[in-house]
Amino acid sequence: MAVIDEKSYERVTSSLRERIRADRGLLDKLRQDVRTHLTNSKRIQPRSTTAISLVGTDGGNNRVQFDPFLAQVVRVVDSSNNELCFDIVTPTSDREAVSRTHIGGDGVPLTPLGRMMAYLGVRHLWDLSPMIQPPHREAAPSWVQVYRELMEWAVLFCVVREKDFGTDTVIVCDGFLRSKVFKGDLFLKYRGGLDEAIKHQQEKNRRSIFIVGVAKHSKVLQQYRLAMALEGVLRTDYPAFVEVSRELEKEVYKWDEYARGDEREGEGEANKFVAGKMFFVKFGSRPRDPIWPVDLLISQVGEAPRTMGYLLADATDGFPVPFYPQCLQKAHENAALVEFDMDILQGEIVGSIREALGVDQDILDEMRLMDADPSQRRYSGGGA
Repeated sequence: MAVIDEKSYERVTSSLRERIRADRGLLDKLRQDVRTHLTNSKRIQPRSTTAISLVGTDGGNNRVQFDPFLAQVVRVVDSSNNELCFDIVTPTSDREAVSRTHIGGDGVPLTPLGRMMAYLGVRHLWDLSPMIQPPHREAAPSWVQVYRELMEWAVLFCVVREKDFGTDTVIVCDGFLRSKVFKGDLFLKYRGGLDEAIKHQQEKNRRSIFIVGVAKHSKVLQQYRLAMALEGVLRTDYPAFVEVSRELEKEVYKWDEYARGDEREGEGEANKFVAGKMFFVKFGSRPRDPIWPVDLLISQVGEAPRTMGYLLADATDGFPVPFYPQCLQKAHENAALVEFDMDILQGEIVGSIREALGVDQDILDEMRLMDADPSQRRYSGGGA
């Protein structure tokens, strides 16, 4: 194992100290930003209601071990372990055939994604997202990840519009309420469909539905974390939250449109990608408890104290991650395909490949017995 020699270490540490001293002005600016934009923190008062979460499978955690076709599981479940959609696609899948599984030839929607597409007035995946090419064009392998994200948005859309809620409910999404995968102003229209459904639930069923997005990481929080600690922001002995201004987001995000909200309407291009307003939230009662970035639906920002109170009740019992929404942790656990489920899926993929190979299927068995990554042996300690 390589070790940095003494002279190199001294040179590196000296250079590092010089760079930090030179950049001290940046920290001063960050602290000033915090004093200007993050001063109005509020205490969270606990409230009780139902909290559910919707989570899609993570492509990296649900990839089979032997699969030359790179099949990807696209699955969305909720925190009660209800499977809300399931599909398997590959980067080379016929995108026209995939579209037909969601909207039939007669135009009738067949799945949550199909119903969302019908509401948005599109018939094909490439009409829904510019990141999915039509069949006559070569598609980048990343279209599968875009397809997975669209399925997650579709499930949320259909749950809010179609489910009969027995109580006031907070729907917790995995990640921010923002997206750049929709074509043109379709995400803006999507937001309108959510707001319409929330209003309908309130008027018809007397149920209040809140939509929030909770992220594990945020570039904004990462950049301002030290400055916030130095300025005492959210260093309280009680749960608290603070609204993050769009100006602060704009300081961090490379693309201005990712920090553009409805409050900037009339200033250039309309908001087509952002459905959420960011808050920093600390659910614990100690000054050093973790802070999470949370998006509230833009139309529900005025309900922030109530929504945070509902989230607090769910996050207080968070396990294994403390002070992180428990419903989201349950949904993640339910979404992961592990052990027996993955063994079955692996067996089905191998069986399908064997059937397709016909007389050459013996080569498949040979390949499965070979070491896929011999280079890993260098970590085993058995090499010279």
